[in-house]
Amino acid sequence: MIFDDEYFMREALRQAREAFDAGEVPVGAVVVWDKKIIARGHNMVETLSDSTAHAEMIALTAAFNGLGSKYLPEGVLYVTVEPCLMCCGAMYWSKISRIVYGAEDVKNGYHKTTGENWPFHPKAELTKGILADECAQLMKDFFAQRRK
Repeated sequence: MIFDDEYFMREALRQAREAFDAGEVPVGAVVVWDKKIIARGHNMVETLSDSTAHAEMIALTAAFNGLGSKYLPEGVLYVTVEPCLMCCGAMYWSKISRIVYGAEDVKNGYHKTTGENWPFHPKAELTKGILADECAQLMKDFFAQRRK
């Protein structure tokens, strides 16, 4: 088995489908350390009545707790949709080494606020567009279902 960006994004998509099935906006995330998933999360805003319970926040908190550390300098966060500015702030403070996302989010993604300014830790790397079509389609299906 090849543990590459597509593999881990598919794991994030599994989390997004869990969110979808729970009636949450379908965003999923996983945190990877040394090619192993150490934390998973999906949106839980409705479930927890908490507007900050985004997939990234849930996954980061689980990773911090699992490692017993407040920093993730060797970690990689995979998320199905472009992070919002709040989640970028959490990633900044986590010192996570790499962020990988699937679909862009023109309405709520960090680009809306920051433009081309870098919201992540200065040492962080960014990869975008991994399985973007699949990630975007899940969001489209969710909102189409809500409009019925």
